Amino acid sequence: MRKLLLNFLLFLSISTLLVNCANRGRPSGGDKDITPPEITKSEPENFSLNFKEKEIKIRFNEYIKIKNLQKQLIISPPMDPEPFISPQGSASKDITIKIYDTLLPNTTYAFNFGESIVDNNEENPYPFYKYVFSTGNYIDSLSLKGRVVDATNRKADEFISVMLYEIDSTFTDSIIYKKRPKYITNTLDSTTNFQLDNLKAGKYLLIALKDKNSNYTFQQKEDKIGFLKSYVSIPNDTIYELKLFNEDIDFRATRPRQISGQKIAFGYEGDNKEMVINLISDVPSNFTNRITKEKDKDSLNYWFKPKLEVDSLLFLVGRNKELDTVTVRIRDMEKDSLVITSEPRGSINFNQDFSVQGSIPFTSISKEKITILDKDSTQVAFTTKLDSLNNRYNFQFEKSESNSYKIQMLPEAFTDFFGNKNDTLNFNIRTKAKLDYGNVRVSLKNVTYPAIVQLTDDKGNVKVELYAKDPKPIDFFDVDPGQYFLRVVIDSNENGQYDTGNYLLKIQPERVSHFPKTLDVRSGFDEIIEFILE
Repeated sequence: MRKLLLNFLLFLSISTLLVNCANRGRPSGGDKDITPPEITKSEPENFSLNFKEKEIKIRFNEYIKIKNLQKQLIISPPMDPEPFISPQGSASKDITIKIYDTLLPNTTYAFNFGESIVDNNEENPYPFYKYVFSTGNYIDSLSLKGRVVDATNRKADEFISVMLYEIDSTFTDSIIYKKRPKYITNTLDSTTNFQLDNLKAGKYLLIALKDKNSNYTFQQKEDKIGFLKSYVSIPNDTIYELKLFNEDIDFRATRPRQISGQKIAFGYEGDNKEMVINLISDVPSNFTNRITKEKDKDSLNYWFKPKLEVDSLLFLVGRNKELDTVTVRIRDMEKDSLVITSEPRGSINFNQDFSVQGSIPFTSISKEKITILDKDSTQVAFTTKLDSLNNRYNFQFEKSESNSYKIQMLPEAFTDFFGNKNDTLNFNIRTKAKLDYGNVRVSLKNVTYPAIVQLTDDKGNVKVELYAKDPKPIDFFDVDPGQYFLRVVIDSNENGQYDTGNYLLKIQPERVSHFPKTLDVRSGFDEIIEFILE
């Protein structure tokens, strides 16, 4: 019995020892590290005067790394070439800044790291660290505040650059296309507020850019811009607002090319209104042409007949008085085949037209070869209208609820530019019941007429719009159920459309106001909205 007891005690001791050994290397857990890193030393010191160094070192009490440096770091004034900053892609206890630019005299420079500096383990940020120095004998300490809004969208983009250009003897309005600004900051995240610090007294041009290429200059094709008409003077306590918008791209014709038999594509940038395409080569007396817009492309198609046995054709192309002579090589290529498509498909709204579009320009329609029958086989009267530029016939007819329509187009109902005719075409569309839709009534207050009243989706795409000329309720009937946003454009030039701004012409975009709440349009319900514009 005693021997058995000794064996049990020995087993218990060995088991306890093994457990203790097994637990010795196990982490205890503990609280998560939420302490941001700390700076222990800077060389040269932050806010140094008479700065002449080419390298800066910032030491931390633990290993750190830098995240999203390209988006987060703002250097004001910008340096060219940009400094090299490490670490990149690794951890270190030091941030090293190597300066390659020749620094301006008597200038305050600021490196604003945003939230890019984080510790290596838990990525706790060292928020909004700024390293500042002056090449002169004092630090500029003035500031300017404001906010950025979008001209048409409910929310402004993130990471908007806000810039100041000094008004001096070298300043011209075109400076924003060529040179970097004197001072720059960034909205960084979803907030639209900005603050420019370490400024010196003076007069400045204030600009906001959605700077797509991060080159601190305005590129009309890629960037949004906001500006003030008047210059700002610093010091100043005013809170400024910059309205960000896309300019209309300046017109430019691109090189044309033949893309099929007797069809030449003339590409362009900007607005195609008043674009001129004139053939100046010698052609036979029976020569004729048509111009149509290529769907979803910035291109006009030039169709011609008869076929010309030539190596090239000479055109005058441009807009207004800015015309250039261009040569188009002509090859033996197959002509397009006539393809006719329709829209909408399936369901059609009561106030919507049915349309057909051809791949080759239409020249005639035989309405007697087209019939529209409802679900009771009753023939429905219709009218047609040709949209020549888009090569589309719109069919207008009265529609009733919960009905279906069979549209038949017999052979030779359409004839195209080359004499092709269609085969039999059959289309089927239907209407919903009135109760499948919702209605929205909008009453506007504090508004200048005329106004364009729009229902948009969450991306700002217009789903339906009405034009209001006087102060009476605006009724949107038969709206598809869903969530919408209400937007009102003040049509100040009364041309029936939203007009954007232009920096060089000092034109601000037309005023756009957004109703603050989402509209939930439900089947069979009427939504009544009072919108007081600010």
